Amino acid sequence: MSLREQLCEYGRRAVELGLVIGTSGNLSVRDGDRVAVTPSGAALDRLTPEMCPVVDTDGYLLEGELQPSSETPMHLAVYAATGAQAVVHTHSVFGTVVATTMTELPPVHYNALLLGGVVKVAEYATYGTAELAANVRAALAGKQAALMANHGGVTVGATLEQAFEATRLLEWLCEVYVRGLSVGKPAILTDEQLAAVVERSLNPPEFPRRPSP
Repeated sequence: MSLREQLCEYGRRAVELGLVIGTSGNLSVRDGDRVAVTPSGAALDRLTPEMCPVVDTDGYLLEGELQPSSETPMHLAVYAATGAQAVVHTHSVFGTVVATTMTELPPVHYNALLLGGVVKVAEYATYGTAELAANVRAALAGKQAALMANHGGVTVGATLEQAFEATRLLEWLCEVYVRGLSVGKPAILTDEQLAAVVERSLNPPEFPRRPSP
């Protein structure tokens, strides 16, 4: 599947899962110095491969008639600062709720480790600006996900599939936290508890086979 075809596939899935609404949200995937990105002002579930522009890592348009997403500077800043090969940005409901009320998403479930632990909320800045790009890059340091104050979420991965699954996990963790607050005060896992999870994953139990009769 080509880079542009991947954007169409995961753009459609983002809409189906309610992770974006209208023309909000954007995705990109990288191959060397070429980055395919969703176009500006287009609904992600109506994309065709030829609609998706391709830019280089300096932001110059290489292919396509439509303009790249206004958030392309943020995507390129993330690529420059990390080893990511794909970036997903959404305006999901629970992620945005946390991003408008918190400075970070605490680890209420051990699966937060898959995103790097505590998810930081990048300071607010106008969308599409170098300031927002810098804020997101800082919040993502050593992480697979970040939230953007009063805006949404962003995740990275070695593939677009991996980045998209990180987005799904981020939204699930945010929903667990928000719904937990409606019942009581969510318990936060300690560093020791998280370390024990890491140790367990590195040393899983081995189950013996039943002896032959």
